[in-house]
Amino acid sequence: MTTLPADLPVVVDRAGGTPLAVQISAQLQAAVTGGVLRAGDRLPSSRDLAATLSVSRTVVTNAYARLFAEGWLEGRHGSGTYVADVTPPAAPGQGLGGERGSGSVGSDVQIDPERNRVARHRPAPRPGSQALSPPTGTFEGAGQQENRSLAASPGGYGGSSPREVTEVSVPGGGPDRMAVFAIGPAGRDSGGYGGSPPREITDLQPGIPWAEGIEPAAWRRAWRQAGTHLPSRWPDPSGLPELRAEIAAYLRRSRGLAVTPAHVLVTQGVASGLALLAGALLTPGDKAGVEEPGYPTGRAVLRRAGARVVPCRVDAHGILPEELPGDLKLLYTTPAHQYPLGGRLPVSRRQALVAWARATGALVVEDDYDSEFRYDVGQLPALHSMDPDVIVYLGTASKVLAAAFGAGWLIAPPELVDQLAALRPRLGVRIPEPVQHAVLALLRSGDLERHVRKMRLEYARRRAALVDGLTHGGRGAAGAGEPLAPVPFRLLGDTAGMHVVLELPDDYPAARLVDAAAARGVAIYSLDRYFAGKPTISGLILGYGTATLPQVRRAAAVLAQLLTASPD
Repeated sequence: MTTLPADLPVVVDRAGGTPLAVQISAQLQAAVTGGVLRAGDRLPSSRDLAATLSVSRTVVTNAYARLFAEGWLEGRHGSGTYVADVTPPAAPGQGLGGERGSGSVGSDVQIDPERNRVARHRPAPRPGSQALSPPTGTFEGAGQQENRSLAASPGGYGGSSPREVTEVSVPGGGPDRMAVFAIGPAGRDSGGYGGSPPREITDLQPGIPWAEGIEPAAWRRAWRQAGTHLPSRWPDPSGLPELRAEIAAYLRRSRGLAVTPAHVLVTQGVASGLALLAGALLTPGDKAGVEEPGYPTGRAVLRRAGARVVPCRVDAHGILPEELPGDLKLLYTTPAHQYPLGGRLPVSRRQALVAWARATGALVVEDDYDSEFRYDVGQLPALHSMDPDVIVYLGTASKVLAAAFGAGWLIAPPELVDQLAALRPRLGVRIPEPVQHAVLALLRSGDLERHVRKMRLEYARRRAALVDGLTHGGRGAAGAGEPLAPVPFRLLGDTAGMHVVLELPDDYPAARLVDAAAARGVAIYSLDRYFAGKPTISGLILGYGTATLPQVRRAAAVLAQLLTASPD
């Protein structure tokens, strides 16, 4: 282990337009990829580096936080900050895909019309590739889509990052102790129902945004602007050219993607983009991987295209590249906020995933789910930026604005964009031009980005209320003067998105808790439906996108009471 002096190869340019924290994190990342910093090297304290660079300590803390979130750095309790081992495993595709892993190296994306697939070859990623807006750290405030469970294994929950997991244990027991517990009777509900029918239902359905949060004036402006345009004689199957340009600019600002309008295809959302890819690139019987647990709609889309869907195991940090088979044609993944468990894919796995895709010829489809809503640090960089030739990026405005909006985008090499656009007329798929003009107006005015900032704060408040209520609200909530012990559970993925996962003891029937909560006016959902096979954990997925802050607090109080038992 080397303790480094404060004079790292880092300089700051105050006259530049890039934030100082981003400059520092990018240069430290380049030092790691360039071999100047090695795994195990200890970095200066934030105070020392700030003094050396003559910047505030907050700037350095934010830079370190970005690198923590991506997995470039790691902390050791009471010891300091160290460079993490980001060396990817040896070519995971070797020996798995036969001849598919030994193709020649080129730089172009080529369309094979006979197989309707893309042949992708690209040299190794350039050292120091951009990683804009990576965030990290632990959310310390006060207090989406589908269910998943992790298999019990050394790489599973036991190694979960403290930034991703909130532990609640029984008093007097170790952190891993899970005691037997029971659900209290409805008559003891502090919600005041006393077993009578509830007056209202609080629905904690995941994956649905708060449509009421849209600023009415901004919404009306966007549609008034859309109404000034007459319909085109024949719509562009790739989407309005001016909208594609605005989407490219938006993704450069928000996700650090260096793309042009030629890389952009306007879609109706993530499922629409995935269906187009499957229709163009897969033939019946081709294997397509989906995270397990994962997005049920993604599995259904691929099955409708005739693909053989292969469940691909995830752990607390996301997909496991070393376990991926070598004969997949396509892999659908959610690296920014794994759905539903909430893990963020660390940089070593991102590198391994890119290497696997290049070696096997598979296409990685990145669903940038929930990337807009992180509560510990800023947005994580998109996987797409690591190798645009083997990764297709999917994004949507529906998860930001409203589920009924039906607008999104797909980012791919121009040749593939053209192929997908040519397929659309044959499928009868069109994106309504008024919707496209409305999105264009929201982007041009800055209203979409203002809405994202507003909802990030609102969802953070709801998330904090839910977490605080679950972890503290059940203590003494049942009344009758009885001491109640909280059930040992873990909250997963609670640093981002619009939902959390509540992991329960393995032998606990989550359906019982679902029924008990429903009797008290709270609709909650089991993780089971997010598994293609037999669920490997018991748990609930709790969304807070469609519930008001008071409703979230009430629901948390009800669940906290249900998650209690008398000590005897």
